[in-house]
Formats: sequence, structure tokens, C-alpha cells
Amino acid sequence: MNEHFPHADGLRYLNHAAVAPWPRRSAKAVSAFAAENARLGARDYPQWLRTEQRLRERLARLLGAQGTADIALVKNTSEALSFVAFGLDWRPGDQIVISDEEFPSNRVVWEALRPRGVEVIQVSLKGHDPEADLLAACGSRTRLMAISAVQYASGLRLDLQRLGEGCERQGVLLCIDAIQQLGALPFDVRQNRCAFAMADGHKWMLGPEGLGVFYCRSDLRERLELHEYGWHMLENAGDYDRQEWKPARTARRFECGSPNMLGAVALEASLSLLEEVSIAEVERSLAQRIEQLHQGLSAVPGLRLLSPTEPARRSGILSFSLDGWDNGTLFGRLKDEQIVCAQRGGGIRFSPHFYTPAQVIEDSVAIVRRLARER
Repeated sequence: MNEHFPHADGLRYLNHAAVAPWPRRSAKAVSAFAAENARLGARDYPQWLRTEQRLRERLARLLGAQGTADIALVKNTSEALSFVAFGLDWRPGDQIVISDEEFPSNRVVWEALRPRGVEVIQVSLKGHDPEADLLAACGSRTRLMAISAVQYASGLRLDLQRLGEGCERQGVLLCIDAIQQLGALPFDVRQNRCAFAMADGHKWMLGPEGLGVFYCRSDLRERLELHEYGWHMLENAGDYDRQEWKPARTARRFECGSPNMLGAVALEASLSLLEEVSIAEVERSLAQRIEQLHQGLSAVPGLRLLSPTEPARRSGILSFSLDGWDNGTLFGRLKDEQIVCAQRGGGIRFSPHFYTPAQVIEDSVAIVRRLARER
């Protein structure tokens, strides 16, 4: 796999939960697109649209959606969450259940509904059965559960099918922030009974920032009030002389204006690689790398793992803290050693991907072990 990822010599990239490097094919695709644009402008725009259509098809398969009609291309996860939050017809007293470990995007957007009388209930995920705790928090006034498939700091992976089935029984809509799972682990909106799901392309999908996906179940599309309007979201987009208009019947109704073609070229190329490898193989290979990290870091004196140890709870994230080290100082030292990682949730977060060389993980563990001896 190294031929697909031309990293700089000595770089130890363990930061896919933040921003991933592009595969070589994506960089080439963007370069070719730029060169073509410089020479020909938009002469071959129909070809660009075919690339965008392939992207929609790949995303539908990755999400397990019924088809591309359920898929909207959005700027980012936060935009898609806002479509849901400010699209549903909230009533005073309605409740939303979230966890107490959510990334701000999946917390602030719901808290912004408080002026409408909507109550946000935060549930701790520290119990022995977080799914049961989340479902137990749903009462007669609960309209929505908004939860991350994988928690961004700890890497805790939730049983989405169990949550989906529980929400369905209680008449609660399930909204999944899938940014830390999509592209790393299998995901299926229908199996998980998702009402809505969203993710950015720049993490585990190995794409650029500025382009993400929004899944909206077909029976819910027209229930979301629209707040963005433009030529692209119309049923008859392209018929510029038509005076009568209505929103598109498909999820394109959430795409108000001109598409991000440059981003589409990059993300389509990245997803083509993931499809060639297969998500099943990505999951297997990533699990091997997380196990290698787990075994290596567990043996470091004074190191405390902050991520789940049970295989069913693991994701592509492993976080830890080190006795005697301030996290900020430790993060700086790791950066000096060419380890690209993140400081999150009271610790250091490592996040390899399926292609990460075993030597990178071995060297990174050795560096952490050496730093542990310094204190």
C-alpha cells in the first residue's frame, strides 16, 4: 500500500481522525483537473458531472443507502447537522438525547435550539452499557437521538444497530455523526435504522476538506424545512427560464448552489481506492494496527490507555496519557519526532489507517517508551 501514499521520509502519520493525507491517485486527479481547467475551462463540464455522479454512487454504497436519491453533497458535517436541527418542526418541551463526549459540532447545534424550548439531555457513556443508558434517557418527549458512531476523543465505538432498533421502538429519530467511522469501519444506514447520517470526507475517507455527505431517509426529506435556496436545489435545475419552481424530490434539495467540483474529483478518487481494497479489508487491517498499538503502548511504564480495550468497542482511535508529562508538552515532543497525532480529551490521540506501515507503529511506540523513561 505504500505506493498509494507518498509520505515524506521519516513521517509517522497517526492523525486520520483529524485530517488525512490524500492517496497518490487523488493528488494526481486534482492535478489533472487543474491542468484541464487551465487549458479548456469548463468545455468538458459534462465529464465533470459524470465524476460527481460516480462519487454519489460510491457514497451511497459506502453508507448502505438505497440509492443516490438519498445522498446530498454538503460542505461538512456541521452543515448537515444544521439541516436537521433547523429543519425539524420542534415544539416547546421536545427533547434531544446526546452523549457527554460529543465533538462540539454534535452538541452546539442542538443547544442552539434552546430558545425554541427544546431540551438537550446529555448521557454519560462511562457506564458498562452505554446503549442501554442512551435508550433509557429517551422518554415520551424525546424526538431525536443524536450520537457519534465513534467518539472523537476516546474512540469508543457504539452498537448502532442496537440504538437504531431501540429508537425505532420508541418512535425516536436517530441521527448519526459518522465522521469517525465512515471509511474506516462498515456502516449501514438501513441496518442501523438511521433517519439521518453525515460525515466529512477529510478523515477516514482520505479526501479533501470542504466536502461531505448527508444521508436523509426518503420519507423524511420533505419534513425538513429548507433554509437555503438556489438554482441547484430545484427539481428542474438547469432550466433557467422556468418561472415556477419546487425543491428537488431527491436529497439534492439540500444542495443550494454550485457544486464543489474540485473536491468531488479528489474524494471520488480516494473512495475508488477504498472500494478496491474493500471496507471489510480496511476494517481488518485497521484492527491489526490498533492491536499492535494497544499491545505496544500497554507495555510502556506509566502509560494509561484512555480508549476501550474490548475489540467490539474499538475503532481507529487509541488515546493515552503518560505519567509525569503534561499533554501539551508531550504532544510537542512527539511532533519533534515526526509523529503526526492530536491532543484530545485529556490525552494524546493516535489514529492510524489500514495502510499505515507496521514499522511506523513500532517506531512510534518506541519513541513513547523512550519519552516515558525521561520522567
